Amino acid sequence: MNVLVVAPHADDEILGVGGTIAKYVEEGHNVYVCVVTSGHPSMFPKDVLEKLRAEAIESHKFLGIIDTIFLEFPAVMLSEIPKHEINAKINSVIDEIKPEVVFIPHYGDMHLDHYIVSQSTMVGVRPIKEHKILEVYSYETLSETEWNVPHVSNVFIPNTYVDIATYLDKKIEAMSYFTTQLTDFPHPRSLEAIESLAKLRGSTIGVRAAEAFCLVRRIVI
Repeated sequence: MNVLVVAPHADDEILGVGGTIAKYVEEGHNVYVCVVTSGHPSMFPKDVLEKLRAEAIESHKFLGIIDTIFLEFPAVMLSEIPKHEINAKINSVIDEIKPEVVFIPHYGDMHLDHYIVSQSTMVGVRPIKEHKILEVYSYETLSETEWNVPHVSNVFIPNTYVDIATYLDKKIEAMSYFTTQLTDFPHPRSLEAIESLAKLRGSTIGVRAAEAFCLVRRIVI
C-alpha cells in the first residue's frame, strides 16, 4: 500500500503523523512525504533553509520514508501563488504516487499555508480518477491547530485514533532531528509537548500513546 503525507512545511508531517508513519513503515507499506513550501531567501537566512532541508531528509531517512518531494512554493507567501498552480503540483504528486491513503493538514489551522494545502490536496484526491484513494485523513499540528480563533467552523474534532505506543519513541527521535524548529517546553513545539499530546490522545482510547485524525473520506470497495 502507498501512503502519502502532505505537509505545508517540513516538520508538520512528523508533528501530526510521525508515529503513524513509523507504524506503516514497519508493516511494510510505502510512505511518501510531500513538503509543499520552502522558506523564501528574502525572509529566512539561506543557511537556516539548507539546514532545515537536511534535517527533514535525515528525519525521513530515519523513519524509512521512501521518498520526500519538495515542491518549493514560498512559505508564508502561499496565498500569493495562483491556486491552480498549487493544485496542479500537488495533483501531479498524487497521480505519480497513486496512494491508497492520504494525510492532509487540518483546514482550520491558524497558518494560512495549512488551509491552502488542505484545500488544494482535496482537489487532487477527488474520487473521479481511475486510481481511487480509499482513505483521506486530516491531522493536527501543534502550535497551529490549537491556536486559531475558536469557532465551530475550524475546530479539530478527531474521530480516528492510531495506537502509537510502540512508536512514540521513534516519533520523538524523528522530531529531534529538527533542531531549527524545536524549542523549550512549555512551547507546543517542544519534545515534551509532543509526547504529552500523544499521551493525551492515547488516554482517550485507553492506550499509552496515540495520534488523532479526522476521517475526511473512506471508500470501501
